Amino acid sequence: MRGARRGSGNSTNLENVDWSSLRQLIPFMTEFKGRIGLAVLCLVGAKLASVGLPFILKRIVDQLNGEGIVGAGVDSNTLVIVPIALLLAYGLVRFSNVLFGELRDTLFGRVTERAMRRVGHKVFQHLHSLDLAYHLNRRTGGVSRDIERGVHGISFLMRFMIFNIVPTFVEIGMIMILLFWNYSAWYALIVLLSVVTYVGFSIIATEWRTETIRQMNSAESNSSTRSVDSLLNFETVKYFNNEAFEADRYDENLADWEAARRKNRLTLFGLNGGQSLIIAMAATASMVLAAYHVSQGIMTIGDFVLINALMMQIFLPLNFLGFVYREMKGSMANIDAMFSLLKVESSVQDVSDAPAIKVEQGAIEFNSVGFSYQSERSILSDVSFTVLPKQKVAIVGGSGSGKSTIMKLLFRFYDVRSGRILIDGQDISQVSQQSLRQVISVVPQDTVLFNASILQNIQYGNVSASDDEVWEAIRMAYLDDFIAQLPDGAETQVGERGLKLSGGEKQRVAIARAILKQPKIMVFDEATSSLDSRAEQRILQAMEGVRGDYTSVVIAHRLSTIVDSDLILVLEQGQIAEQGTHGELLALGGLYASAWKLQNAD
Repeated sequence: MRGARRGSGNSTNLENVDWSSLRQLIPFMTEFKGRIGLAVLCLVGAKLASVGLPFILKRIVDQLNGEGIVGAGVDSNTLVIVPIALLLAYGLVRFSNVLFGELRDTLFGRVTERAMRRVGHKVFQHLHSLDLAYHLNRRTGGVSRDIERGVHGISFLMRFMIFNIVPTFVEIGMIMILLFWNYSAWYALIVLLSVVTYVGFSIIATEWRTETIRQMNSAESNSSTRSVDSLLNFETVKYFNNEAFEADRYDENLADWEAARRKNRLTLFGLNGGQSLIIAMAATASMVLAAYHVSQGIMTIGDFVLINALMMQIFLPLNFLGFVYREMKGSMANIDAMFSLLKVESSVQDVSDAPAIKVEQGAIEFNSVGFSYQSERSILSDVSFTVLPKQKVAIVGGSGSGKSTIMKLLFRFYDVRSGRILIDGQDISQVSQQSLRQVISVVPQDTVLFNASILQNIQYGNVSASDDEVWEAIRMAYLDDFIAQLPDGAETQVGERGLKLSGGEKQRVAIARAILKQPKIMVFDEATSSLDSRAEQRILQAMEGVRGDYTSVVIAHRLSTIVDSDLILVLEQGQIAEQGTHGELLALGGLYASAWKLQNAD
């Protein structure tokens, strides 16, 4: 591998957060520069209104306390006329604060949602570009959780960091300057010390809780992976009566999750309690000092109310700092985990400026090909053969002889370790993978269908195909009679991974899908292994009917299905032990002849 493979499904690591991932978000955020600018202006307006509210409130209190206007002929002890202008200004500023905040969130919401969409799409697209080896080792539930957490982490990070945390500290700075300028340095000092203590305690306590969060995320990922893996293998669970065993294993994961959640709740209590104590001490100190100044005639009742309002205004957003800091750090860890998926590099990569392959004839040549999945075990060794255009070539051999590996190498799921594979004289390692796979159709041994209708599964072979082309492929795969018997016809849903269809029905759907692709080369990997004798003959007739349209490579276990092949390759321990036509190999009296006699012993 050229890049490090990250074990997908691992718990979010909050200890080693890569904050540089923020830079990777910038390109996704700049699509709506105008909206961002307007949102920032709304943010500034909201903060100015927020800071101005306590000062208007002070004026109102002072007016009511000593400067009220008495109406003509009305006793001042029973009625005080409130300064209407100040009250209207107070209501307008308060409404402006809310309005600017809502406008800010609305404007920036579109930016965040588009960034989430772009990032999610890029990660999903990248995962599909990775090689088969990565997907054989990944944990589906864990990967899906990484993507889900990362995408939602972007939303949280943008909402709280850009429009809550940073503006809050800007507001605190403004308030400290106003307190120092209008009143006393002691008020500014109380604010400064309390905010520093509050922030320091919140960070230290949150770091202390990191291990708890890690355990909780790990337990959540493990339970998710366990449930997905068990449900995907539903049939196997049923075959071996292991429902209780699976439920017990899942409950073990849930027990770990429950314990982690309980510990998380207790540590959260400690964090919130400490924060509340700091807030109470700071508010009490400022109120005591303000009350003293009022008693000395240095300040008015309105100033006392202003100081109290400013202190509450400071600590109200900070009250969530522990939660926000933890969630921000968790969001960054989740975003980092998601972006780490983008750092995974495929071992199968196109060369620079790789051209598209041009296939007219469909000739295949394996030239001294060697391959191994692991260095200590060779799968193919010095394999050489040639398939002429429109020929039908069969590959047979025992389990582990390398039959399916040849198909995977031809499709370039892996790169050869030595030698070359040529199609119409072009080295497949020097052309783009996309164009290569466009000219090859594969009918796999283990057919997996999407949870959609039969028609949609077949049309997947060529999503732009017309209805006539789809139904032609259905007829060629001898599926039309089967579909006609279904109440919903071709719109019948096949279920998760095609579980509602039999093995033979699924294989015929796979063959129809492969035919619809209209390839130059068709690979059948044990394509009739799940069919009964009658269905097998019909499929063989269908394969024979379109045989002249493409080059066929048939990987077979049943020798009766490949007797008409132009060339039969017999593999043994990763090498070609025999090759020839059916008659030639029988006359040779070797491995193929022995296998033929064994299969036809009855």
